[in-house]
Amino acid sequence: MPRSLWTGSLSFGLVNVPVMLVTAVRNQGFHFRQLHKESHQPIEVKRFCSAEDVEVPYEDVARGFELEDQGIIVITDEDLETVEPRKTRTVEVDAFVPLADVDPVYYDHPYVLLPIGDSEGTLRAYQLLVEVMKGTDRAALGRFVMRTKEYLVLVRARGDVLALTTVLWHDEVRPRDEVAPGGKAEKALVDQMEELIDAMAVDWDHERYEDRYRERLAEVIEAKRKGGTVKAPTAEKEPAPTPDLMAALEQTLAQMRGGGPSTPEEDLSQLSKQELLEKAAEQDVSGRSKMTKDELVDALS
Repeated sequence: MPRSLWTGSLSFGLVNVPVMLVTAVRNQGFHFRQLHKESHQPIEVKRFCSAEDVEVPYEDVARGFELEDQGIIVITDEDLETVEPRKTRTVEVDAFVPLADVDPVYYDHPYVLLPIGDSEGTLRAYQLLVEVMKGTDRAALGRFVMRTKEYLVLVRARGDVLALTTVLWHDEVRPRDEVAPGGKAEKALVDQMEELIDAMAVDWDHERYEDRYRERLAEVIEAKRKGGTVKAPTAEKEPAPTPDLMAALEQTLAQMRGGGPSTPEEDLSQLSKQELLEKAAEQDVSGRSKMTKDELVDALS
């Protein structure tokens, strides 16, 4: 069980459900320490005053807001305290909105809300809210304060638990008309593209996809741990823009209808192990990270 980041209650109307907040994600990436290139000793970061060239203790570090005219206003801890949100222990629900109406671009960080304690009343209220939100396909929209910041949040059912996702404020997302390229596609191209998308459509299964960069990095770390050397893969050429989009769509559809051209084994043997690993990841070959190059060729043939 991950540690609780916040405890309080989910509140709407006269209903209060005691809950605790835990993160819904975990960082699986590799973390590195900064070292001196020559001695391989850890590097320490120190703060220095640019004018006096002396080290500044953390307690003497102040905050400055830079103005457009290059001036700086000093903001003190006391200044920040005047604008801190009212500290509460509740997720205050303002309304329930159709989940399908919420553009995923506004989603920020995912958490899970779990009931606190094992009292019958708390569990019954929590389970009731999960079941109702499942059946209505709605999400609770509200606010809560964690540490010194107020967040806009969506609470929805995810399986048998309540998921809380912090939501970006409306002015944090660029307006669509600011980034949209404009124009309109030809109907014939639209029809071909729709057919191609239909042909490539599958059921959502997140487990089919793995972090190939992390796999490759793990192999590099293991190779260096064993005293081996690492060879950089051959750089791939950037694909050129499609000169004839209609022809490319038609050719892709034709290949998919016919199963696509198979890759001969002799071609596979000419690929680097890294390239073979990437193809094995695309085909979801089990145990690929521990295979030799020959075993990868056999598994892909």
